[in-house]
Amino acid sequence: MRAKFLHGAVLWTFLFAATLTTGCSDDNDYKDVDGQKPVVELIADHIHVDPGSELTLTATITDADGIRSIRLQNAELYLDKTIDLLSIYGEPLYSYELEYAITLSEKLPRMADYPIIVTITDVGGRSVEHTIMVSTDNDSEKPTIKFAAEGEFTTLTAEDGTVPFHFIVEDEQALDYVEVSIPSLELVEKVDAEGKTKFDGVVRLPIAQSGTYDVKLKVVDKFANEETTTTSYTVKVVAEMPDFQKMYLSDVEDASQLTSDVFGVPMRIERTGAYTYKANYYSQKAGTEIYFIPQKADIYPICFGRDPNNLNKLVSDPSIAEPIVLEQANVYYEITFNISDNSYSMSTYSIEQAIDPAPHEFGSISLDTWNNGGSWLQEFYFGYMTDAPKNIQRFEQDNINPHLFYLKSLSLKANTQMNFIIHNWHHDNWWDYCAWYVDKSEGADAVYDPEVFGYFSDENAVHVNPAWQGTMLTRQNKDWAKPTVKTAGDYKLIFDAHLGRVKLIPVDNK
Repeated sequence: MRAKFLHGAVLWTFLFAATLTTGCSDDNDYKDVDGQKPVVELIADHIHVDPGSELTLTATITDADGIRSIRLQNAELYLDKTIDLLSIYGEPLYSYELEYAITLSEKLPRMADYPIIVTITDVGGRSVEHTIMVSTDNDSEKPTIKFAAEGEFTTLTAEDGTVPFHFIVEDEQALDYVEVSIPSLELVEKVDAEGKTKFDGVVRLPIAQSGTYDVKLKVVDKFANEETTTTSYTVKVVAEMPDFQKMYLSDVEDASQLTSDVFGVPMRIERTGAYTYKANYYSQKAGTEIYFIPQKADIYPICFGRDPNNLNKLVSDPSIAEPIVLEQANVYYEITFNISDNSYSMSTYSIEQAIDPAPHEFGSISLDTWNNGGSWLQEFYFGYMTDAPKNIQRFEQDNINPHLFYLKSLSLKANTQMNFIIHNWHHDNWWDYCAWYVDKSEGADAVYDPEVFGYFSDENAVHVNPAWQGTMLTRQNKDWAKPTVKTAGDYKLIFDAHLGRVKLIPVDNK
């Protein structure tokens, strides 16, 4: 810790005092004028700082009899400084502007308090004490909105005439409140963030009438550092449950993981008919919890989970829906459900019963390159390809489930548009023997936000097990995947050849 006396203040005080009555340095030579203790006006009695920063103790001190000395003390800051005004000026001062600078150690812990005792003594020996609290809890950073869903969402008005709006906000020190508003309705809802550093909250907005509404989110921390954002969250309120054309399976532990991926999260499932869906999912660990959601970015405003009042039924309200728990590990689950009557059923099948279209055992030397009975045998594998088959980044196969493959580290830059397929390796460059593309017949979203990968082969799929029920692509409807990376970082690619599902997620996501 470094302490210094601000000489500019001393000079100003000296000039101010020059017009005042002077006397000798012996206290006994000074006569009382009012016999009162010094009066101290602290400019700030609580200072918020960062460790390692400089702060200034400021106060206005007056005494009709004359100020003798000012003492500043705090043992933890190694501060014990006496400013003897009689010694400095040779006479008493009747008014003094204190400005004393201190530089704190960078090693001081955060969120700690250091009371500095300020003792002022006049020439009559009368003293007064004040405390200036120094706290290493400064918060100069604005709070951040870690998650607020984007896009248009369809929601049902609850029985109480409200719809939910979900958000996750953070601050390095302490959050004060979150404000959610719908300007078109002149509606403002304020939520106390309880001084937390991370607040996962839901506001129920009183919207009873069907329509489309834009939502605005504002976050304020305890130091009034505001972060305001107008989200592109558009709430479409309807009276009856829609027949969603797309449905997704969510297995994430945190809602922010629904948007931290490049693509593939949540997992697209199959729509089998009006209001009915089928999900096939590989459970790697016992106790995996899943929900079904019609919107990709959040479990709000509609989330299908088990009804706590009837575990044989589903419920769509995320505030009460319980997860569907997959009790077994290393098996595939098949779940069918109907969102009209909220019925659902579950069954399992083994890894051995699962079928994928790969024509050979991964890593085997069994491929007849030219279909002539054995020439040019080579190792069979496939992987992530952005250029040509001889430049493939080979997948790592799961040691339990042979249908599951990984690329464990892929460094990507923000705003990069990817261009890739999953393809077999070939030493002589191109050969569409075994590959997975996206289905461009589903529209641009299939290419730029890939959800389902289909199998393609120039061999007309004669080598594919006919029991495999996945998506087959033709030359006319296949395309390369072209998602855009939102956030720079290291990602892992996970591919299930049985399901035809690929996801690209941050390496630190579970």
